[in-house]
Amino acid sequence: MDIVQAAKSRYSTKVFDPTRKLPQEKIDAVKELIRFSPSSVNSQPWHFILASTAEGKERVAKGTDEKYPFNSPSIRAASHVVVFAARKALKPDYLLDVLNKEEADGRYVGDPETQKAQMHAGRNMFLNLHKDELHDEQQWNEKQVYLNVGQFLLGVAALGIDATPMEGFDPVALDAEFGLSEKGFTSLVVVPIGYSDATTDYNAALPKSRMTVADILTEV
Repeated sequence: MDIVQAAKSRYSTKVFDPTRKLPQEKIDAVKELIRFSPSSVNSQPWHFILASTAEGKERVAKGTDEKYPFNSPSIRAASHVVVFAARKALKPDYLLDVLNKEEADGRYVGDPETQKAQMHAGRNMFLNLHKDELHDEQQWNEKQVYLNVGQFLLGVAALGIDATPMEGFDPVALDAEFGLSEKGFTSLVVVPIGYSDATTDYNAALPKSRMTVADILTEV
């Protein structure tokens, strides 16, 4: 699918078809989408939960059942559900893990030790800016996760997968269910994915509405 057409045709699915499951090859592609998202200084400050079973989706629904019950049916009916979580802080050991993975993937050539040291210093410079001066380290990490969510929504649309991004859930309940806080993460967005039930999903037939280019763009 043309990428612009994917952007124009995607929409937030209101009703999923519970009888249709995504094939494994599309789930494999979904995993690669979330893995290869861009992030500031390649910090990758995220973790994901992929619920594919009824039991797994029930666990995710614990984040919506009490305070946001209108979102629970989509979680239970979708083929799969992805939970996007952000690191609360970028710890030194994790930054070294990122650095070593970059080296293993061939990012540093010629003078690898010098290049690694420069990359590590640059990454820490931005981290320290947000941690010590702007005092928004967790918010900065969360912004990187939202970059991932944006790429994910466009990517799954291009794969012919329907999706619904949700902020309507209780992160305290969801974090407790999966032990995310203890691992240094907090949940941000829940995205059920699968196939729309075309007979009852009213949003599928509605035209998209966006402000005009003249309203949102200044060319210089």
